[in-house]
Amino acid sequence: MRGQPALCEVLTPTGLNEALSLRAAHPGARPLAGGTDLMVPFAAGRLPDRLFLNLWGLEELRGIHVTEAAATLGALTLFREIAAHPLLQREFPNLVRSAKVTGALAIQSRGSLGGNIANGSPAADSPPSLLAYGAELELTSLRGSRWVPYAGFHTGYKQSLLAPDELITRIRLVRPGDGGFHYFRKVGTRQAQAIAKVSLAAWVRVADGRIRELRLALGSVAPMPIRAQGTEGVLMGRPLTELPLEAALQALQADISPIDDLRSSAKFRRRVAGNLLADMLRGLASA
Repeated sequence: MRGQPALCEVLTPTGLNEALSLRAAHPGARPLAGGTDLMVPFAAGRLPDRLFLNLWGLEELRGIHVTEAAATLGALTLFREIAAHPLLQREFPNLVRSAKVTGALAIQSRGSLGGNIANGSPAADSPPSLLAYGAELELTSLRGSRWVPYAGFHTGYKQSLLAPDELITRIRLVRPGDGGFHYFRKVGTRQAQAIAKVSLAAWVRVADGRIRELRLALGSVAPMPIRAQGTEGVLMGRPLTELPLEAALQALQADISPIDDLRSSAKFRRRVAGNLLADMLRGLASA
């Protein structure tokens, strides 16, 4: 059975305030931006939603704004816009790399960063990079706005802190300044247009030959995108000449909880996650 447009209703506000009013009045309406995550289940007749809140025309949710302290991206920022932005290329290359491997060019020209976050897929391409950069999310309703760390936003599979009357409106990245080590790898069936079997992103600041700051994040190895905090703890403060690879690999296995599914096995995901961590640490030691 294929999706039937005639059975669906789409609410289309002309501004953010109207969108928030509709969100409050119809908490069951599913927010719709680029629609790239909805087309496959809709075409297959497996999309249960019948009422949608169309955010595509909201200019308040677009644009990349840069200050001395941070880069703030509207929730409707497209992946092609991320990939083409000069400052993001220089200071947040992991996010740019993840944007470039998100589907084909058509998907990158329609898919939004906020939608990628809200969809809550553990295999989504941008979340590991956002976690590695310590991103914050602005959640907005008629009651006001609040900023939350992205690291605590996902609470389970397809679950989050987003209240029924809230929308993700902006994503904020504190600028890391010069220096730092950036790493992003996605392993899939193909190099492009493939869902990640495992992905790993890391940002590291080194001073006096030791790891002083580290955020390590993974996708497709747990019910949600995760920070590997146990692994971070093993590596923090260590000199680059004496990185405890075996201890870090053991900690990583405790941090992740992959499953068997159609795309891969838990055993494969555990092995690949370890290989990516080892690759990251070799690159860091030689940087």
